[in-house]
Amino acid sequence: MQSTRYKKYEPKEKSPFERLLDIFRELITYTSGDVDVALDWLRELDAEYQLTDENYTIDDFIEDLKAKGFLREEIDPDAYGNDGDGQGNGGRLSITAKTEQLIRKGALDQIFGKLKKSGEGNHKTPFSGRGDEKTGDYRPYQFGDALDSISMTESLRNSQINHPHSDFGLTEDDLVVEDTHYRAQMSTVLMIDISHSMILYGEDRITPAKKVAMALSELIKTRYPKDTLDVIVFGNDAWPIDIAELPYLKVGPYHTNTVAGLELALDILRRKRNANKQIFMITDGKPSCLKERDGTYYKNSMGLDDYIFGKCLNMAAQARSLKIPITTFMIAQDPFLQQFVKRFTEANNGKAFYTGLDGLGSFIFEDYEKNRRKNI
Repeated sequence: MQSTRYKKYEPKEKSPFERLLDIFRELITYTSGDVDVALDWLRELDAEYQLTDENYTIDDFIEDLKAKGFLREEIDPDAYGNDGDGQGNGGRLSITAKTEQLIRKGALDQIFGKLKKSGEGNHKTPFSGRGDEKTGDYRPYQFGDALDSISMTESLRNSQINHPHSDFGLTEDDLVVEDTHYRAQMSTVLMIDISHSMILYGEDRITPAKKVAMALSELIKTRYPKDTLDVIVFGNDAWPIDIAELPYLKVGPYHTNTVAGLELALDILRRKRNANKQIFMITDGKPSCLKERDGTYYKNSMGLDDYIFGKCLNMAAQARSLKIPITTFMIAQDPFLQQFVKRFTEANNGKAFYTGLDGLGSFIFEDYEKNRRKNI
């Protein structure tokens, strides 16, 4: 006789490399991909908290990073040959695509929790019809339904009920199919604010913003692989970037031209064939810049400028008329900045997430389309 023994779950103990890799992944996000600075910080943490011992040192960890494909050595031509022997010490370390993907996955796990990859990767809709996800309900067969969607058990049962006294026969009226949700593809533009205010007053807002951006991009790439995703950044102007550039993002000496970002996002989405389109905007709030028709910039960092704010509301309304919802991730807790996001989101009839610098895993969520507010 066999028996099963249950005991309290004990998580598998991480190896020294795995523990250091978790810390290094966080540091490389803060340093915008600067490996040398991240390793210097790691050495300082090691000296203070004894992260390693004589059996496994930081140097061992660095060698493992290179051996496992997380780091690669590159030749720095400016430093090459400076030691006078023609050999030089011009090698420098940089992260690989494997590390970039690890950083995005780490941000996804941190912010949205662990999600299983979906091979089909489409979005549920409230409409039934030919689709991928079964609802558990049955409906009569209709011309054009796939043969593999017919429930033979239920159809045979119907035949016996409908023709109890006749020889066995299966008619079209007996056939039923298992209903499914129609699932749709989505085209998404992810907007990231890289204005100077994202690091102003000693507050690092760009690192949380990058984490949200990387989590969203990894979520879309893994959970909805059939979707399209474009990423743009906006400061004084707006321009597209590759997803691989997210870990390296830095703020510039820019104001916040939210209108330029929205104009570029809508221009990108107009060229997409998908019927379902959306914009994710990650910002710390207040727009402070516009580019005029003559090429000059109108800037005002003091308060919420009515002229700039009006242009932003017009863009929100324009997106709403195109049936393009805007979901805003607000990386700040300033009530003044949140007021802008609130009015902007109301104009678009979209959604907003509010979070502080220390609470990326916890959001205040407002859905203006459904008039709903809740903590997540």
